Amino acid sequence: MTYMVQINPATGEKVAEIKEKSQTEVLAAMTRARAAFPAWSQTPLDRRLAFLRRLRELLVDQIDEVAATIAQATGKVQVEAVMTEIFPTADIIHYYEKRASDFLAPKRVKTPFVFWGNHSYVEYKPMGVVAVISPWNYPLYLSIVPILSALVAGNCVLFKPSEVTPLVGVLIEKLFADAGFPADVVQVLHGGRETGQAVVSAKPDKIFFTGSVATGKKIMAAAAEHLIPVELELGGKDPMIVFADADLDRAVRGALWGAFTNAGQVCMSVERVYVEAPVYDEFVRKVVAATQELRQGVEFGSMTYPLQMQLVQAHIQDAVEKGARVECGGHALQEGTLYFAPTVLTGVNSSMRLMQEETFGPLLPILPFATEEQAVKQANDSEYGLNASVWSQDLVKAKRVATQLISGNVCINDVITNVANPHLPFGGVKHSGIGRYHGPEGLHTFCHQTSIMVNKGTKPREINWYPYTPELQDAFHTLTRLLFGKKRSVPFPALKNLFKQMLRTYRKQNGQPWQGEQKNLPM
Repeated sequence: MTYMVQINPATGEKVAEIKEKSQTEVLAAMTRARAAFPAWSQTPLDRRLAFLRRLRELLVDQIDEVAATIAQATGKVQVEAVMTEIFPTADIIHYYEKRASDFLAPKRVKTPFVFWGNHSYVEYKPMGVVAVISPWNYPLYLSIVPILSALVAGNCVLFKPSEVTPLVGVLIEKLFADAGFPADVVQVLHGGRETGQAVVSAKPDKIFFTGSVATGKKIMAAAAEHLIPVELELGGKDPMIVFADADLDRAVRGALWGAFTNAGQVCMSVERVYVEAPVYDEFVRKVVAATQELRQGVEFGSMTYPLQMQLVQAHIQDAVEKGARVECGGHALQEGTLYFAPTVLTGVNSSMRLMQEETFGPLLPILPFATEEQAVKQANDSEYGLNASVWSQDLVKAKRVATQLISGNVCINDVITNVANPHLPFGGVKHSGIGRYHGPEGLHTFCHQTSIMVNKGTKPREINWYPYTPELQDAFHTLTRLLFGKKRSVPFPALKNLFKQMLRTYRKQNGQPWQGEQKNLPM
Protein backbone atom coordinates (compact mmCIF):
# COMPACT_ATOMS: atom_id res chain seq x y z
CA MET A 1 0.00 0.00 0.00
CA THR A 2 1.50 3.33 -1.12
CA TYR A 3 0.76 6.76 0.29
CA MET A 4 1.35 10.28 -1.02
CA VAL A 5 2.45 12.94 1.46
CA GLN A 6 1.03 16.45 1.28
CA ILE A 7 3.53 19.08 2.40
CA ASN A 8 2.57 22.72 2.91
CA PRO A 9 5.21 24.37 0.68
CA ALA A 10 4.88 27.69 2.48
CA THR A 11 5.78 26.18 5.87
CA GLY A 12 7.42 22.85 5.10
CA GLU A 13 5.09 20.99 7.46
CA LYS A 14 3.51 17.64 6.67
CA VAL A 15 -0.24 18.08 6.26
CA ALA A 16 -1.69 14.71 5.26
CA GLU A 17 -1.12 11.29 3.76
CA ILE A 18 -3.37 10.00 0.95
CA LYS A 19 -3.51 6.41 -0.23
CA GLU A 20 -2.70 5.81 -3.90
CA LYS A 21 -4.92 3.72 -6.16
CA SER A 22 -3.43 0.58 -7.66
CA GLN A 23 -3.76 -0.49 -11.28
CA THR A 24 -6.34 -3.08 -10.21
CA GLU A 25 -8.38 -0.38 -8.49
CA VAL A 26 -8.20 1.84 -11.58
CA LEU A 27 -9.49 -0.95 -13.83
CA ALA A 28 -12.30 -1.66 -11.36
CA ALA A 29 -13.21 2.03 -11.41
CA MET A 30 -13.38 1.94 -15.20
CA THR A 31 -15.73 -1.05 -15.05
CA ARG A 32 -18.01 0.81 -12.64
CA ALA A 33 -17.92 3.97 -14.76
CA ARG A 34 -18.96 2.07 -17.88
CA ALA A 35 -21.81 0.49 -15.94
CA ALA A 36 -22.94 3.92 -14.70
CA PHE A 37 -22.74 5.58 -18.12
CA PRO A 38 -26.07 4.46 -19.65
CA ALA A 39 -28.17 5.84 -16.80
CA TRP A 40 -26.18 9.08 -16.50
CA SER A 41 -26.13 9.77 -20.25
CA GLN A 42 -29.91 9.30 -20.37
CA THR A 43 -30.53 11.52 -17.35
CA PRO A 44 -32.35 14.66 -18.58
CA LEU A 45 -30.02 17.62 -18.94
CA ASP A 46 -31.94 19.74 -16.44
CA ARG A 47 -31.37 17.08 -13.78
CA ARG A 48 -27.66 16.89 -14.61
CA LEU A 49 -27.48 20.67 -14.30
CA ALA A 50 -29.17 20.50 -10.90
CA PHE A 51 -26.15 18.57 -9.59
CA LEU A 52 -23.90 21.33 -10.96
CA ARG A 53 -25.96 23.97 -9.19
CA ARG A 54 -25.64 22.09 -5.91
CA LEU A 55 -21.87 21.82 -6.36
CA ARG A 56 -21.62 25.56 -7.08
CA GLU A 57 -23.62 26.37 -3.97
CA LEU A 58 -21.40 24.13 -1.84
CA LEU A 59 -18.29 25.75 -3.27
CA VAL A 60 -19.55 29.22 -2.40
CA ASP A 61 -20.92 28.23 1.02
CA GLN A 62 -17.54 26.74 1.94
CA ILE A 63 -15.42 29.42 0.28
CA ASP A 64 -13.19 30.07 3.29
CA GLU A 65 -12.49 26.40 3.97
CA VAL A 66 -11.87 25.67 0.30
CA ALA A 67 -9.50 28.63 -0.05
CA ALA A 68 -7.60 27.58 3.05
CA THR A 69 -7.19 24.03 1.75
CA ILE A 70 -5.93 25.28 -1.64
CA ALA A 71 -3.46 27.62 0.06
CA GLN A 72 -2.27 24.86 2.38
CA ALA A 73 -1.63 22.49 -0.53
CA THR A 74 -0.10 24.95 -2.99
CA GLY A 75 1.50 27.71 -0.93
CA LYS A 76 -0.44 30.42 -2.76
CA VAL A 77 -1.96 33.30 -0.83
CA GLN A 78 -5.65 32.87 -0.02
CA VAL A 79 -6.80 35.88 -2.02
CA GLU A 80 -5.40 34.18 -5.14
CA ALA A 81 -7.13 30.94 -4.18
CA VAL A 82 -10.44 32.79 -4.17
CA MET A 83 -9.77 35.12 -7.09
CA THR A 84 -8.17 32.66 -9.53
CA GLU A 85 -9.65 29.31 -8.51
CA ILE A 86 -12.97 29.52 -6.67
CA PHE A 87 -14.47 32.56 -8.40
CA PRO A 88 -13.81 31.42 -12.02
CA THR A 89 -14.93 27.88 -11.19
CA ALA A 90 -18.26 29.15 -9.86
CA ASP A 91 -18.52 31.50 -12.84
CA ILE A 92 -18.13 28.80 -15.48
CA ILE A 93 -20.52 26.46 -13.64
CA HIS A 94 -23.11 29.24 -13.66
CA TYR A 95 -22.36 29.89 -17.35
CA TYR A 96 -23.09 26.28 -18.30
CA GLU A 97 -26.17 26.16 -16.08
CA LYS A 98 -27.64 28.95 -18.22
CA ARG A 99 -26.40 27.89 -21.66
CA ALA A 100 -25.77 24.15 -21.78
CA SER A 101 -29.28 23.35 -22.99
CA ASP A 102 -28.74 25.56 -26.03
CA PHE A 103 -25.19 24.32 -26.70
CA LEU A 104 -26.23 20.65 -26.59
CA ALA A 105 -29.52 20.96 -28.47
CA PRO A 106 -29.59 19.57 -32.04
CA LYS A 107 -28.50 22.28 -34.47
CA ARG A 108 -30.35 22.71 -37.77
CA VAL A 109 -28.00 23.34 -40.70
CA LYS A 110 -28.62 24.18 -44.35
CA THR A 111 -29.15 21.50 -46.98
CA PRO A 112 -27.79 21.89 -50.53
CA PHE A 113 -30.10 22.61 -53.44
CA VAL A 114 -29.68 19.17 -55.00
CA PHE A 115 -31.23 17.59 -51.87
CA TRP A 116 -34.39 19.66 -52.20
CA GLY A 117 -37.00 18.55 -49.66
CA ASN A 118 -34.50 17.09 -47.17
CA HIS A 119 -33.52 18.70 -43.88
CA SER A 120 -30.25 18.41 -41.92
CA TYR A 121 -29.10 18.77 -38.33
CA VAL A 122 -26.26 17.89 -35.93
CA GLU A 123 -26.71 15.99 -32.67
CA TYR A 124 -24.29 16.08 -29.72
CA LYS A 125 -23.94 12.75 -27.95
CA PRO A 126 -21.79 11.84 -24.93
CA MET A 127 -18.63 9.86 -25.62
CA GLY A 128 -18.65 7.47 -22.66
CA VAL A 129 -15.98 7.60 -19.94
CA VAL A 130 -13.63 10.61 -19.96
CA ALA A 131 -10.30 10.61 -18.14
CA VAL A 132 -9.33 13.98 -16.65
CA ILE A 133 -5.71 14.30 -15.48
CA SER A 134 -5.05 17.64 -13.80
CA PRO A 135 -2.02 19.69 -12.65
CA TRP A 136 -0.88 21.09 -9.34
CA ASN A 137 -0.68 24.83 -10.09
CA TYR A 138 -4.46 25.43 -10.11
CA PRO A 139 -5.63 22.11 -8.70
CA LEU A 140 -9.26 23.15 -8.17
CA TYR A 141 -10.07 25.20 -11.26
CA LEU A 142 -8.12 23.12 -13.79
CA SER A 143 -9.78 19.97 -12.42
CA ILE A 144 -13.41 20.89 -11.86
CA VAL A 145 -13.93 22.76 -15.15
CA PRO A 146 -13.13 19.83 -17.49
CA ILE A 147 -14.80 17.36 -15.11
CA LEU A 148 -18.04 19.31 -15.08
CA SER A 149 -17.92 19.97 -18.81
CA ALA A 150 -17.66 16.24 -19.45
CA LEU A 151 -20.46 15.51 -16.97
CA VAL A 152 -22.82 18.09 -18.44
CA ALA A 153 -22.33 16.50 -21.85
CA GLY A 154 -23.47 13.18 -20.35
CA ASN A 155 -20.16 11.40 -19.77
CA CYS A 156 -18.83 9.65 -16.70
CA VAL A 157 -15.42 10.75 -15.43
CA LEU A 158 -12.30 9.14 -14.02
CA PHE A 159 -10.33 11.95 -12.38
CA LYS A 160 -6.63 11.68 -11.52
CA PRO A 161 -5.57 14.74 -9.47
CA SER A 162 -1.94 15.79 -9.18
CA GLU A 163 0.19 13.87 -6.72
CA VAL A 164 1.84 17.20 -5.79
CA THR A 165 -1.41 18.62 -4.35
CA PRO A 166 -3.37 15.50 -3.30
CA LEU A 167 -5.16 17.41 -0.54
CA VAL A 168 -7.13 19.33 -3.16
CA GLY A 169 -8.01 16.04 -4.85
CA VAL A 170 -9.53 14.90 -1.57
CA LEU A 171 -11.42 18.21 -1.33
CA ILE A 172 -12.85 17.78 -4.84
CA GLU A 173 -13.88 14.20 -4.06
CA LYS A 174 -15.78 15.42 -1.01
CA LEU A 175 -17.48 18.24 -2.94
CA PHE A 176 -18.84 15.83 -5.54
CA ALA A 177 -19.99 13.40 -2.85
CA ASP A 178 -21.73 16.15 -0.87
CA ALA A 179 -23.40 17.43 -4.06
CA GLY A 180 -25.05 14.02 -4.37
CA PHE A 181 -23.80 12.91 -7.78
CA PRO A 182 -24.87 9.33 -8.52
CA ALA A 183 -22.48 6.55 -7.59
CA ASP A 184 -19.55 5.98 -9.98
CA VAL A 185 -20.41 8.92 -12.26
CA VAL A 186 -17.32 10.73 -10.92
CA GLN A 187 -14.50 8.70 -9.41
CA VAL A 188 -11.32 10.23 -8.00
CA LEU A 189 -8.19 8.12 -8.48
CA HIS A 190 -5.42 9.41 -6.23
CA GLY A 191 -1.87 8.58 -7.19
CA GLY A 192 1.26 9.45 -9.07
CA ARG A 193 2.70 8.56 -12.45
CA GLU A 194 1.79 4.87 -12.24
CA THR A 195 -1.83 5.71 -11.48
CA GLY A 196 -1.93 8.09 -14.43
CA GLN A 197 -0.49 5.41 -16.70
CA ALA A 198 -3.11 2.96 -15.45
CA VAL A 199 -5.89 5.46 -16.24
CA VAL A 200 -4.64 5.82 -19.82
CA SER A 201 -4.21 2.03 -20.14
CA ALA A 202 -7.81 1.53 -19.04
CA LYS A 203 -8.82 2.89 -22.48
CA PRO A 204 -11.16 5.77 -21.68
CA ASP A 205 -13.19 7.23 -24.52
CA LYS A 206 -11.36 10.55 -24.26
CA ILE A 207 -8.41 11.93 -22.29
CA PHE A 208 -8.27 15.54 -21.11
CA PHE A 209 -4.80 16.35 -19.79
CA THR A 210 -3.42 19.56 -18.36
CA GLY A 211 0.29 19.64 -17.59
CA SER A 212 3.75 19.60 -19.10
CA VAL A 213 4.61 19.16 -22.77
CA ALA A 214 6.77 16.12 -22.02
CA THR A 215 3.97 14.27 -20.21
CA GLY A 216 1.41 15.39 -22.79
CA LYS A 217 3.47 13.82 -25.57
CA LYS A 218 3.67 10.52 -23.67
CA ILE A 219 -0.08 10.48 -23.09
CA MET A 220 -0.76 11.27 -26.73
CA ALA A 221 1.56 8.45 -27.86
CA ALA A 222 -0.12 5.94 -25.54
CA ALA A 223 -3.60 7.09 -26.60
CA ALA A 224 -2.67 6.78 -30.28
CA GLU A 225 -2.25 3.01 -29.85
CA HIS A 226 -6.01 2.78 -29.31
CA LEU A 227 -7.08 5.89 -31.32
CA ILE A 228 -8.30 7.55 -28.12
CA PRO A 229 -8.94 11.27 -28.75
CA VAL A 230 -6.95 13.57 -26.51
CA GLU A 231 -7.16 17.18 -25.50
CA LEU A 232 -3.93 18.69 -24.23
CA GLU A 233 -3.63 21.97 -22.35
CA LEU A 234 0.13 22.31 -22.01
CA GLY A 235 2.75 24.93 -21.28
CA GLY A 236 3.49 28.41 -22.47
CA LYS A 237 6.25 30.97 -22.94
CA ASP A 238 3.96 33.93 -23.22
CA PRO A 239 5.29 37.18 -24.69
CA MET A 240 4.25 40.67 -23.62
CA ILE A 241 4.82 43.44 -26.19
CA VAL A 242 4.91 46.99 -24.78
CA PHE A 243 4.87 49.86 -27.27
CA ALA A 244 6.15 53.34 -26.43
CA ASP A 245 2.62 54.76 -26.57
CA ALA A 246 1.30 52.33 -23.94
CA ASP A 247 0.11 53.49 -20.53
CA LEU A 248 3.44 52.58 -18.96
CA ASP A 249 2.30 52.47 -15.34
CA ARG A 250 -0.55 50.14 -16.28
CA ALA A 251 1.81 47.96 -18.32
CA VAL A 252 4.21 47.72 -15.36
CA ARG A 253 1.41 46.58 -13.05
CA GLY A 254 0.22 44.12 -15.67
CA ALA A 255 3.73 42.71 -16.10
CA LEU A 256 4.14 42.19 -12.36
CA TRP A 257 0.84 40.41 -11.92
CA GLY A 258 1.27 38.43 -15.14
CA ALA A 259 4.72 37.23 -14.11
CA PHE A 260 4.39 36.77 -10.35
CA THR A 261 0.80 35.71 -9.61
CA ASN A 262 0.80 32.19 -8.18
CA ALA A 263 4.60 32.55 -7.93
CA GLY A 264 4.76 32.52 -11.72
CA GLN A 265 3.37 28.99 -11.86
CA VAL A 266 0.78 29.76 -14.53
CA CYS A 267 0.75 28.27 -18.00
CA MET A 268 -0.21 31.77 -19.22
CA SER A 269 2.40 33.63 -17.16
CA VAL A 270 4.22 36.53 -18.74
CA GLU A 271 7.61 34.91 -19.38
CA ARG A 272 9.09 37.28 -21.98
CA VAL A 273 8.69 41.07 -22.10
CA TYR A 274 9.59 43.05 -25.22
CA VAL A 275 9.62 46.82 -24.69
CA GLU A 276 9.97 49.44 -27.42
CA ALA A 277 13.43 51.02 -27.14
CA PRO A 278 12.44 54.66 -26.31
CA VAL A 279 10.72 53.58 -23.06
CA TYR A 280 12.78 50.50 -22.24
CA ASP A 281 14.95 52.05 -19.50
CA GLU A 282 11.99 53.72 -17.84
CA PHE A 283 9.94 50.53 -17.96
CA VAL A 284 12.74 48.48 -16.38
CA ARG A 285 13.26 51.08 -13.65
CA LYS A 286 9.55 51.10 -12.79
CA VAL A 287 9.28 47.30 -12.85
CA VAL A 288 12.24 46.83 -10.52
CA ALA A 289 10.93 49.41 -8.06
CA ALA A 290 7.43 47.89 -8.05
CA THR A 291 8.77 44.34 -7.72
CA GLN A 292 10.76 45.28 -4.63
CA GLU A 293 7.56 46.51 -2.98
CA LEU A 294 5.75 43.15 -3.28
CA ARG A 295 5.15 41.54 0.10
CA GLN A 296 5.84 37.89 0.86
CA GLY A 297 2.69 36.08 1.96
CA VAL A 298 0.51 39.04 0.92
CA GLU A 299 1.04 39.70 -2.80
CA PHE A 300 3.01 36.56 -3.56
CA GLY A 301 3.02 33.09 -2.06
CA SER A 302 5.49 30.25 -2.20
CA MET A 303 6.19 27.99 -5.10
CA THR A 304 4.52 24.59 -4.91
CA TYR A 305 6.86 21.93 -6.29
CA PRO A 306 10.52 21.60 -5.19
CA LEU A 307 11.72 20.43 -8.59
CA GLN A 308 10.17 23.50 -10.18
CA MET A 309 12.13 25.74 -7.83
CA GLN A 310 15.32 23.97 -8.90
CA LEU A 311 14.43 24.65 -12.55
CA VAL A 312 13.97 28.36 -11.81
CA GLN A 313 17.40 28.50 -10.20
CA ALA A 314 18.93 26.66 -13.17
CA HIS A 315 17.38 29.16 -15.60
CA ILE A 316 18.81 32.09 -13.64
CA GLN A 317 22.27 30.53 -13.47
CA ASP A 318 22.28 29.79 -17.21
CA ALA A 319 21.19 33.34 -18.02
CA VAL A 320 23.78 34.98 -15.76
CA GLU A 321 26.56 32.79 -17.19
CA LYS A 322 25.56 34.03 -20.67
CA GLY A 323 25.57 37.70 -19.72
CA ALA A 324 22.19 38.48 -18.17
CA ARG A 325 21.86 40.76 -15.15
CA VAL A 326 19.64 40.09 -12.13
CA GLU A 327 18.07 43.47 -11.36
CA CYS A 328 16.29 42.21 -8.24
CA GLY A 329 15.46 38.89 -6.57
CA GLY A 330 17.13 35.77 -7.89
CA HIS A 331 17.23 33.77 -4.65
CA ALA A 332 15.20 31.67 -2.23
CA LEU A 333 13.72 33.57 0.69
CA GLN A 334 13.16 31.24 3.60
CA GLU A 335 14.94 28.05 4.59
CA GLY A 336 12.71 24.97 4.62
CA THR A 337 10.04 26.55 2.42
CA LEU A 338 9.55 27.16 -1.30
CA TYR A 339 9.39 30.96 -1.18
CA PHE A 340 11.41 32.49 -4.02
CA ALA A 341 11.98 36.20 -4.54
CA PRO A 342 10.25 37.71 -7.60
CA THR A 343 13.09 38.21 -10.05
CA VAL A 344 13.67 40.73 -12.86
CA LEU A 345 16.41 40.14 -15.44
CA THR A 346 17.84 42.30 -18.22
CA GLY A 347 20.57 41.73 -20.79
CA VAL A 348 18.83 38.55 -21.89
CA ASN A 349 18.91 37.02 -25.36
CA SER A 350 17.36 34.14 -27.27
CA SER A 351 20.24 31.75 -26.53
CA MET A 352 19.27 31.55 -22.86
CA ARG A 353 17.09 28.76 -21.48
CA LEU A 354 14.75 31.26 -19.82
CA MET A 355 13.89 32.65 -23.25
CA GLN A 356 13.20 29.27 -24.85
CA GLU A 357 11.99 26.85 -22.17
CA GLU A 358 8.97 27.30 -19.95
CA THR A 359 10.25 28.53 -16.59
CA PHE A 360 7.00 28.27 -14.62
CA GLY A 361 8.34 30.42 -11.83
CA PRO A 362 8.64 34.08 -10.70
CA LEU A 363 11.07 35.33 -13.37
CA LEU A 364 10.54 38.41 -15.56
CA PRO A 365 13.12 38.79 -18.37
CA ILE A 366 12.90 42.12 -20.23
CA LEU A 367 14.54 43.14 -23.52
CA PRO A 368 14.10 46.01 -26.00
CA PHE A 369 12.86 46.05 -29.59
CA ALA A 370 13.20 48.63 -32.33
CA THR A 371 10.28 48.05 -34.71
CA GLU A 372 6.83 46.51 -34.77
CA GLU A 373 8.05 43.83 -37.17
CA GLN A 374 10.91 42.91 -34.85
CA ALA A 375 8.56 42.64 -31.88
CA VAL A 376 6.22 40.29 -33.75
CA LYS A 377 9.12 38.16 -34.99
CA GLN A 378 10.62 37.83 -31.51
CA ALA A 379 7.26 37.07 -29.90
CA ASN A 380 6.58 34.31 -32.44
CA ASP A 381 10.08 32.86 -32.04
CA SER A 382 8.98 30.10 -29.68
CA GLU A 383 7.76 26.54 -29.85
CA TYR A 384 4.91 27.61 -27.57
CA GLY A 385 1.75 29.52 -28.40
CA LEU A 386 -0.67 29.70 -25.50
CA ASN A 387 -1.18 33.39 -24.75
CA ALA A 388 0.32 36.77 -25.54
CA SER A 389 -0.38 40.39 -24.75
CA VAL A 390 -0.02 43.65 -26.67
CA TRP A 391 0.14 47.02 -24.91
CA SER A 392 -0.65 50.23 -26.77
CA GLN A 393 -3.16 53.06 -26.64
CA ASP A 394 -3.42 52.79 -30.42
CA LEU A 395 -5.97 49.96 -30.61
CA VAL A 396 -5.73 49.74 -34.39
CA LYS A 397 -2.03 48.97 -34.06
CA ALA A 398 -2.58 46.65 -31.09
CA LYS A 399 -5.18 44.63 -33.00
CA ARG A 400 -2.93 44.52 -36.07
CA VAL A 401 -0.11 43.07 -33.98
CA ALA A 402 -2.44 40.67 -32.16
CA THR A 403 -3.57 39.25 -35.51
CA GLN A 404 0.04 38.45 -36.42
CA LEU A 405 0.83 36.56 -33.21
CA ILE A 406 0.85 32.77 -33.43
CA SER A 407 -1.04 32.11 -30.24
CA GLY A 408 -4.25 30.49 -29.09
CA ASN A 409 -5.14 33.58 -27.05
CA VAL A 410 -4.16 37.25 -27.07
CA CYS A 411 -4.93 40.04 -24.58
CA ILE A 412 -4.73 43.71 -25.44
CA ASN A 413 -3.70 45.96 -22.54
CA ASP A 414 -4.20 43.10 -20.09
CA VAL A 415 -2.71 39.70 -19.26
CA ILE A 416 -4.00 36.15 -18.67
CA THR A 417 -7.67 37.14 -18.43
CA ASN A 418 -8.79 35.27 -21.58
CA VAL A 419 -8.99 32.09 -19.54
CA ALA A 420 -11.42 33.73 -17.13
CA ASN A 421 -13.96 34.58 -19.84
CA PRO A 422 -16.21 31.48 -20.07
CA HIS A 423 -17.57 32.64 -23.45
CA LEU A 424 -14.14 32.38 -25.13
CA PRO A 425 -12.74 29.04 -26.28
CA PHE A 426 -9.41 28.42 -24.55
CA GLY A 427 -6.41 26.43 -25.76
CA GLY A 428 -3.00 26.69 -27.34
CA VAL A 429 -1.18 26.16 -30.62
CA LYS A 430 2.19 24.57 -31.39
CA HIS A 431 3.59 22.88 -28.25
CA SER A 432 1.04 24.63 -26.04
CA GLY A 433 -1.65 22.10 -26.74
CA ILE A 434 -4.41 20.58 -28.83
CA GLY A 435 -8.11 21.39 -28.62
CA ARG A 436 -10.28 24.00 -26.95
CA TYR A 437 -12.52 24.18 -23.92
CA HIS A 438 -14.82 26.80 -22.36
CA GLY A 439 -17.60 28.32 -24.44
CA PRO A 440 -19.76 26.03 -26.62
CA GLU A 441 -16.56 24.16 -27.56
CA GLY A 442 -16.13 23.25 -23.90
CA LEU A 443 -19.14 20.95 -24.13
CA HIS A 444 -18.84 19.90 -27.77
CA THR A 445 -15.28 18.66 -27.16
CA PHE A 446 -16.75 15.96 -24.91
CA CYS A 447 -19.35 14.90 -27.47
CA HIS A 448 -19.57 12.77 -30.56
CA GLN A 449 -21.07 15.02 -33.20
CA THR A 450 -23.52 13.10 -35.40
CA SER A 451 -24.59 14.66 -38.69
CA ILE A 452 -28.11 13.65 -39.72
CA MET A 453 -29.90 14.30 -43.00
CA VAL A 454 -33.58 13.39 -43.24
CA ASN A 455 -35.43 12.37 -46.39
CA LYS A 456 -39.19 11.84 -46.04
CA GLY A 457 -38.85 8.65 -48.08
CA THR A 458 -42.02 9.22 -50.11
CA LYS A 459 -40.38 8.85 -53.54
CA PRO A 460 -39.54 5.50 -55.17
CA ARG A 461 -35.98 6.65 -55.85
CA GLU A 462 -33.64 9.66 -55.97
CA ILE A 463 -32.42 11.31 -59.13
CA ASN A 464 -28.78 10.38 -58.44
CA TRP A 465 -29.51 6.66 -57.99
CA TYR A 466 -29.00 3.96 -60.61
CA PRO A 467 -29.51 3.55 -63.50
CA TYR A 468 -27.27 6.24 -64.95
CA THR A 469 -28.62 7.65 -68.20
CA PRO A 470 -27.49 10.20 -70.79
CA GLU A 471 -30.24 12.53 -69.54
CA LEU A 472 -28.87 12.33 -65.99
CA GLN A 473 -25.37 13.12 -67.20
CA ASP A 474 -26.61 16.11 -69.20
CA ALA A 475 -28.61 17.39 -66.24
CA PHE A 476 -25.66 17.33 -63.81
CA HIS A 477 -23.29 18.80 -66.39
CA THR A 478 -25.68 21.72 -66.81
CA LEU A 479 -26.20 22.12 -63.06
CA THR A 480 -22.45 22.09 -62.36
CA ARG A 481 -21.73 24.71 -65.02
CA LEU A 482 -24.53 26.98 -63.88
CA LEU A 483 -23.77 26.83 -60.15
CA PHE A 484 -19.98 26.62 -60.06
CA GLY A 485 -18.68 27.91 -63.39
CA LYS A 486 -16.99 31.23 -64.10
CA LYS A 487 -20.28 33.11 -64.25
CA ARG A 488 -21.98 32.35 -60.95
CA SER A 489 -25.10 34.44 -61.65
CA VAL A 490 -27.75 32.09 -63.05
CA PRO A 491 -30.54 33.75 -65.08
CA PHE A 492 -34.07 32.62 -64.35
CA PRO A 493 -34.74 31.18 -67.87
CA ALA A 494 -31.66 28.96 -67.51
CA LEU A 495 -32.82 27.70 -64.11
CA LYS A 496 -36.30 27.10 -65.49
CA ASN A 497 -34.89 25.01 -68.35
CA LEU A 498 -32.67 23.15 -65.91
CA PHE A 499 -35.65 22.30 -63.70
CA LYS A 500 -37.45 20.97 -66.74
CA GLN A 501 -34.46 18.89 -67.74
CA MET A 502 -33.99 17.38 -64.28
CA LEU A 503 -37.70 16.79 -63.78
CA ARG A 504 -37.87 15.05 -67.14
CA THR A 505 -34.93 12.84 -66.08
CA TYR A 506 -36.52 12.13 -62.68
CA ARG A 507 -39.87 11.13 -64.17
CA LYS A 508 -38.25 8.95 -66.79
CA GLN A 509 -36.24 7.14 -64.12
CA ASN A 510 -39.44 6.53 -62.12
CA GLY A 511 -41.41 5.32 -65.13
CA GLN A 512 -43.58 8.43 -65.26
CA PRO A 513 -44.38 10.20 -68.56
CA TRP A 514 -43.22 13.80 -69.00
CA GLN A 515 -46.22 16.04 -68.48
CA GLY A 516 -44.76 19.42 -69.30
CA GLU A 517 -43.78 22.27 -67.05
CA GLN A 518 -44.06 21.80 -63.25
CA LYS A 519 -43.84 24.36 -60.47
CA ASN A 520 -41.45 22.43 -58.21
CA LEU A 521 -38.71 19.89 -58.71
CA PRO A 522 -39.58 16.92 -56.41
CA MET A 523 -36.18 16.18 -54.88
